[in-house]
Amino acid sequence: MQNPSFFDVHTHVHFAAYEADEKEVLKRALDGGVWLVNVGTQQDTSRNAVEGAKKFDEGVYATVGLHPIHTEKSHHDSKELGGVQEFTSRGEVFDVAYYSGLAQESVVVAIGECGLDYYRLGGETKEKQYATLRGHIEVAHAVKKPLMIHCRNAFDDLIPLLKSERENMLSEDPGIIHFFTGTVAEARALLELGFSFSFGGVTTFTHDYDEAIQFIPASHILSETDAPYVTPVPFRGKRNEPLYVKYVVEQIAAIRKHDFETMCLTLVANAFRVFRINT
Repeated sequence: MQNPSFFDVHTHVHFAAYEADEKEVLKRALDGGVWLVNVGTQQDTSRNAVEGAKKFDEGVYATVGLHPIHTEKSHHDSKELGGVQEFTSRGEVFDVAYYSGLAQESVVVAIGECGLDYYRLGGETKEKQYATLRGHIEVAHAVKKPLMIHCRNAFDDLIPLLKSERENMLSEDPGIIHFFTGTVAEARALLELGFSFSFGGVTTFTHDYDEAIQFIPASHILSETDAPYVTPVPFRGKRNEPLYVKYVVEQIAAIRKHDFETMCLTLVANAFRVFRINT
């Protein structure tokens, strides 16, 4: 096995946005030295991520989980599940047995996308999100895999919840805070719990996250695209894809004033470590 040059730890090439050319997008990534993790957001996308990853001997992996916005009547965009228009679902109840079954697959390297999202809140959303996140922690603990955590406008609640559940997570590298948008103080608290942090295309067109990227140790930084969303410069306005993670790594290296090649090696090694991929 030859190590990749880049690792996109959080992407969604199994979404409907790639229905017409998923194979071509994955081929471009692998040919370009990019390995990737397709992240599940509910039952269908989790199953599709697993089935897609099983077609490859290496380089394409999956996570399984229920995104916090899908725990209640929630918004789906056409890029995720397909359809001509955006629509609202009735919400999904987290099924521990269903996700536990998927989580057993060897291609599954993390549990999630799970977490807290307060951007759109319904009447019982917080309580459902708390219970659902604890359900993911239960599954991750059982299968001994890290968490893939989403947090939007909710770090004040996420950090205490993770502290209270810390003994139920992996003792080392319990997970990734994907698309980290928190403060340095919040990063410090999450680092104390052992978490790593992934950054994506937004770093190429705003300096809002520079301070956090400079503060977090290089050993706990990862690269992502969150494709098809948040396309980096120089492709803003177009659909994102894992091949573009190179531009994220370039920006992280520039922000940290690190050599690009060294940064590439570090971020790939971090992904292998967190996901327990044998080299």
